Amino acid sequence: MKTFKKNYIGKGIQVPNMSITKVTVKVSELLKHVHEFGGEQYCTFEVAKLQQPDDFNRTHTAYCTTVEEVPDDNSKKPSEKSTKK
Repeated sequence: MKTFKKNYIGKGIQVPNMSITKVTVKVSELLKHVHEFGGEQYCTFEVAKLQQPDDFNRTHTAYCTTVEEVPDDNSKKPSEKSTKK
């Protein structure tokens, strides 16, 4: 089974009176998620609004999403339905 993992790389703030988010990213974390396409290097990441600002008043978080293979949990027993007589 595949699952998506968020790898957090930085945080940012909403620029007042504009629809711009200024993000600060750790380069060491960003470089871990670089991929190559057509002979060029790229890094794809997402920026999402936090539910509430953190202690430093940052309002957004940045992360790279990776797909990971997780073994299926076959230890679950099928549910038994009770039969009324």
